[in-house]
Amino acid sequence: MAVADDSGYESVICVKPEVHVYKIPPRATNRGYRAADWKLDEPAWTGRMKIISIGKLAYIKLEDKNSGELFAQAPVEQYPGCVVEAVTDSSRYFVVRIEDGSGRHAFIGLGFADRGDSFDFNVALQDHFKWVKQEGELAKEEASQSTAPKLDLGFKEGQTIKISIGNIKKKDPGAKSRPMGSGLLLPPPMAKGAVLVSPPGGQQSPPPTHSNTASLLDFGGRVPAAQPTSDLWGDFTAAGASSSQDTAKGWVQF
Repeated sequence: MAVADDSGYESVICVKPEVHVYKIPPRATNRGYRAADWKLDEPAWTGRMKIISIGKLAYIKLEDKNSGELFAQAPVEQYPGCVVEAVTDSSRYFVVRIEDGSGRHAFIGLGFADRGDSFDFNVALQDHFKWVKQEGELAKEEASQSTAPKLDLGFKEGQTIKISIGNIKKKDPGAKSRPMGSGLLLPPPMAKGAVLVSPPGGQQSPPPTHSNTASLLDFGGRVPAAQPTSDLWGDFTAAGASSSQDTAKGWVQF
């Protein structure tokens, strides 16, 4: 199925190889036409039907099967409308208003032998005018956009903007900052009674070590703590002598 355009190009949107044309009596009431009132077994003409589109118009053309000679045609400006009208008692028959090009027109009955052919005829006209409607709406939208004033969203000269960001805590100027640790470990605690003497060079010597042999063996008396001396290396000598004496004493008391 082709799509019509506005350039005057002729597009074929539906072709049925066999249709029947009937002479119909005048409409008696406003209820519509009935195919039962026609002489369905005596069609006035049988041939090929073609629907073409030129721009926004659709044309129903009735042609000879063999020669292609035009029998009649009906220009359709809208559907549903007065040019093509379905009957009230069947889906295979329609009433079509044909024109001869000189302003004269007549109404004929158009019938399809197969129900599927009549469905295709109906859908082809519906799709064409649906496309025409969409094209019209699109053209109106483009026209309204072209005439609407364009918005200028750029900053003017000297114009500034202020952005406020919430949920940010301000620093209290009166609050004291916590000191950061240096990452160094503290030295282990010194033994009770030990005195750390600084040498003349400013470096500290390790605390003297004392033997605990006497305190482990002497259950009776308390061993007096060694007294600090002014001599830097005297503590080691005194500690050694005291340790040997306490050891001997411990063995005696035991």
